[in-house]
Amino acid sequence: MAKKVRKVVFPAAGLGTRFLPATKAQPKEMLPLIDKPIIQYGVEEAMASGCDQIIMVTGRGKSAIEDHFDTSYELEKMLEERGKKDLLGIVQQISDMMHIAYVRQKEALGLGHAVLMGAELVGDEPFAVILPDDVIDAPVPCLKQMIQIYNQTGSSVLATQVVEGRGISAYGVLDAKPVAENNRLFEVRDLIEKPKFEQAPSNLAIIGRYILTPAIFEMLRGIEPGSGGELQLTDGLRALLKKEKIYGFTFEGKRHDAGDKLGFLKATVEFALKRNDLGKEFREYLKKLSV
Repeated sequence: MAKKVRKVVFPAAGLGTRFLPATKAQPKEMLPLIDKPIIQYGVEEAMASGCDQIIMVTGRGKSAIEDHFDTSYELEKMLEERGKKDLLGIVQQISDMMHIAYVRQKEALGLGHAVLMGAELVGDEPFAVILPDDVIDAPVPCLKQMIQIYNQTGSSVLATQVVEGRGISAYGVLDAKPVAENNRLFEVRDLIEKPKFEQAPSNLAIIGRYILTPAIFEMLRGIEPGSGGELQLTDGLRALLKKEKIYGFTFEGKRHDAGDKLGFLKATVEFALKRNDLGKEFREYLKKLSV
């Protein structure tokens, strides 16, 4: 029987230059969608998917992430003294979510390197990777859907979505064949990182959710760095594909690219409209805008 997926690696050492100057002194992962930082959506997804251990791969200037998920005695004491029990509960819930360990990535040397930084804490068991920039709104958490596929196949699973047109060149792209009994599942034949539109083997783009077998660590140690000295996860997956099957899975749900300014704005609007405490008034406000 395949081992259970319990651990989730969060690569969070990037500099967030697309959001400067807001990210000059704070991590991009801490930018709020409404009243919750981007990275908390991913942690909550991991928890709702049955995982119980988080491995944060952070770097210089990311201490706010650790502070956010830690206990804040002064804040809790103040809220308790002022009788703000609802807010106190929210704050305590964040620090009590699950066990979080932190690994320091001294240099941002690519996604493959960030995943490799978690090897010692992951050990010899399958694990998930969540890229905090990708916030996925789904009735059944995206990672939970993927874990169900892993439990059926015992193989690595990559989350995919269809991207039409030239936008496909911004992603890793699958060359894959459909699995007959599941129209959302594809057996991967090859992966190409950011191909030219004319050379893309399909419209199936890899997005920020992965379930990987521990064999990926050996592959990442054995590949050569690419451009800029970065270790590409896609190269590691191509090496893994020579030894094991890998599947692509088109999940049910909507993905928001919160690492992009326009994507962040769209996510903010859509999440606000779904809120019971904000949605009605916000919708009325939007109707009054001259656009």
